Amino acid sequence: MAPDIKAYLARKRAAVDKALEALVPPATTFPPVVFEAMRYSLFAGGKRVRPILAVASAEALGAGTAGLLPIACALELIHTYSLIHDDLPAMDNDDFRRGRPTCHKVYGEATAILAGDGLLNMAFEVLADQKRLKAVPARRMLDIISVIAQASGVFGMVGGQIVDMQSEGKDVDIPTLEYIHTHKTGALIRASVRVGALYAKANEKRLKALTRYGEYAGLAFQIADDILDITGTQEQIGKDAGSDLKKGKKTFPGFYGIEESRRRAREVAERAIASLREFDRKADPLRELAKYIVTRVN
Repeated sequence: MAPDIKAYLARKRAAVDKALEALVPPATTFPPVVFEAMRYSLFAGGKRVRPILAVASAEALGAGTAGLLPIACALELIHTYSLIHDDLPAMDNDDFRRGRPTCHKVYGEATAILAGDGLLNMAFEVLADQKRLKAVPARRMLDIISVIAQASGVFGMVGGQIVDMQSEGKDVDIPTLEYIHTHKTGALIRASVRVGALYAKANEKRLKALTRYGEYAGLAFQIADDILDITGTQEQIGKDAGSDLKKGKKTFPGFYGIEESRRRAREVAERAIASLREFDRKADPLRELAKYIVTRVN
């Protein structure tokens, strides 16, 4: 019997949130404004999909995941930094995120930039903390850090974001759209799954299978986001609905329409699930997560 994915997500999210609370200094830490801004965005009600994917990936290989939580939290720190910076006026210029005003709307642009910088660097402080991660061999930890750094940088999120901004209001082709999706959003999702596999000492065959799963899951996630931008309400998606269309962004519905985009999202999610064909029931949370990604309403 497949796991109840909503209960699974709630349980894992609670564990991630507890670990994040222990990692991130309180808002009263000096200088307080930057810690307050960091925590404002970090604890704004995110789904914690990326850390949960890392945990589910390790569980699929039968590994215990208590020692993985700091690494999973680092993924969420990086994801939140990227959202703060994406929302800035110089980038996507969004007023709302996760149902409340964006970081720069509350704290100003300069503080928001520094809060994002703080979260990004804190992630690597956590990843380099030998005491906290003493159970992970140094060589494996370096591999994990390398995967996360690449996914966060110019060959991942940064590259996807710059092409996304350059493409606004322009006619772009499908390969460019897929580049944006697989880098701006997909790279960190793929890395999250891969990190869980590396932590669990996956052999080469299983690492490749889980990496494929992460690639397909990341693309499905972004197609679903494109659809929600059109079909969702501000209350559902936590930000201005229709913002992609207003900014002239190219999306899957813009190329294919809503129904064909839904079909493609389901198809990509099915490919993600098919990547796990040689895994047993321990990979069921990953299978259910792939389904959840394309059926979610926020």
